[in-house]
Formats: sequence, C-alpha cells, structure tokens
Amino acid sequence: MKPNDGHPARWWHPLEGEDGRVRCDLCPRYCKPRPGQRGFCYVRANRDGRMVLETYGRSSGFCVDPIEKKPLNHFLPGSPILSFGTAGCNLGCQYCQNWDISKARTNDRLQAEAGPEAIAEAARELGCQSVAFTYNDPVIFAEYAIDTAAACHDRGIRTVAVTAGYITAEARSEFFDAMDAANVDLKGFSEDFYQKLCAGHLQPVLDTLRYLVHETDVWVELTTLLIPGHNDGDEELKRMSEWVIASLGPHVPLHFTAFHPDFRMRDVPPTPPATLRRARTIAKEIGLEHVYTGNVSDPEGQSTYCPGCGEMVVQRDGYEIGRYALDAEGRCRSCGTRLPGRFAERPGTWGRRRLPVRIG
Repeated sequence: MKPNDGHPARWWHPLEGEDGRVRCDLCPRYCKPRPGQRGFCYVRANRDGRMVLETYGRSSGFCVDPIEKKPLNHFLPGSPILSFGTAGCNLGCQYCQNWDISKARTNDRLQAEAGPEAIAEAARELGCQSVAFTYNDPVIFAEYAIDTAAACHDRGIRTVAVTAGYITAEARSEFFDAMDAANVDLKGFSEDFYQKLCAGHLQPVLDTLRYLVHETDVWVELTTLLIPGHNDGDEELKRMSEWVIASLGPHVPLHFTAFHPDFRMRDVPPTPPATLRRARTIAKEIGLEHVYTGNVSDPEGQSTYCPGCGEMVVQRDGYEIGRYALDAEGRCRSCGTRLPGRFAERPGTWGRRRLPVRIG
C-alpha cells in the first residue's frame, strides 16, 4: 500500500447494495461514507470500498508537558508526559479550545511524521514516564494510538488518553485496553447541551465512563469546562455530581476548568474564578472527595487533600508541586488512608515547563 493510500482502519463494515458505501463502527455517529468521501471526523475515509485512517504516523506536533496539564492529578504527580495529537474530531463543539487542530483538514496542521516506535523511543530518551494522546480526540486516530501504546509498554512507558469518550461499545475495549489512564471530558450534563453545542449525545459518554470505571483498570479522571450561562447552573452541577457518585463513586476526581472565548463562541465571557470555586463547593457538598479547579490561579482548588484526615497531601500552585505527603502506595503519611490513583514515593520535578520537541 502506498503511504498516501491511508492506513487500514478497524471497526467498519461494507454496506451491501450501497454502491461501495461503508459504515464506520468506531464512534456513535456511525458515518456511512461513499467511495471518495470522509466521515464527520474528516480523517477516516472510504477508499474504493474500504475504510482507511489518513493521519496514521502524522502529528500536529510533539511537546513535553506536566501531567497535571492533561489534567491528571492522581497519576504520577509532577512527572513529564510526551504529548501529541493529529487533526480532526468526531464532535463539533462550538467552543473548541483547540479548534485549529480539531477542525483542521487532514493536511493543514500535520507537519510532523513519526511512527509508533519512534515516539516511544523519544519518550524514553526524554525521560517521560508516559505518553499522552491529546490536543484532538485520540478516538479518531485509534489505530495509531493503540500501536504507539504497544511500543510504549514495551519500554515500560505508560499511556494516557485525553478524550471526550465518544466511542462505541464495539471499539472501546480494544482502545482502552491500550491505555493506563484517561481524562474524559464530560462536557455538560444535559442532552440539550450535547446536541446544540457539541453536535453529539450525552448517553454514549456516560456509557464509556461506567465501562472505564467498572470494567477496566484504567485510571480515570473527569473534566468539565464551565461555560457561563450554558452548563454552569447549580442544578446541573448538582445532578452531575450526584450521577458521578452514584454511577462511578465518590473517589473519581473531577476537574472544573475555565472557559475562554474561542472558535464560534467568542461572544461568551470567560469563566469567573468564583464560578469554579462555587462548582467545587457544590460537588464536595454532594460528596465527591477530589474536586479541582483549572485554568485559573487557585492553589487551594488545585491541591489534593486526604479524605481520611483532611491533610493536604499534594500541594500545587499551577503545575508546580510543593508539599508531598504520600508514600509509594499513595497512603497519607499522617493517617495512612490510601488515596485513589497511581503514585510514586516522590513526585516528579518537571514543574510548569512546556518543551516542544521534534521526532523523526
């Protein structure tokens, strides 16, 4: 197969009697492109009656980030993580904060070429403990992510999916089997929000979250970007928090992050820090044990506290780690309560640095 023919895709089948049309079974959109057409994500295409991934081995760029930027606060705190994405997305969020990548046509932003082995080896050489599939949703480049994850695991490097969780039951087991951790973007807690602002549906995301927490060993944290006037009401925040406790458990970390005007929602004001603090208070009063604020300066809302004795066990100021009072098993050094997550005896020291790198 020639390089420009695309990489053979998984999770699709031909539609009989449909003039070469195929159905993509990767995400709940179930796109049915004809030969020469692409799906909604723009990167999965029908080439002469077969589905291919056009972005395999091609990236919008590589960067070493602090793992807290994903955000993950209970997974190897303070460690560096090699991050990369491709182009396209299977949702259509009107407020996308990475729209230049997620809405890019296949060739617009894909300047870097690197195969799975090269990425894994670069992570090892850079001293990264993990690799993140991020910037755009890795579900749509699942084949590339899975193969890269295998190369990473061969070298003892962990893998992280930063995703909206918009994936089918047919594909999710193979995709998440390749991941050690995931931050899932729970965009809001109403079907109306998902339909009008994201061009998607809420239920598939809830199904993914239940699957991850109850049927896998993947470490899971949630993020909700609070948009003024759209998903930041007290009642919606209460319903979301109640669902997380009842369906996932009180130990699952939830991050409330600040919106800034972007893409097609430039007329909406930025999220006030007070809104994030209010959301955190609501979620904690409902019973969630680990609730964080992000995209603002809020050391209290970004630090981790022991659910047993209330002691601050991981102090954060932005992406900088200060006090660290956990042992290698994640137990509080004051009372012995074990915190949920994946911890080391000492935190990493990467801090707030952002290091663009070239691979290949």
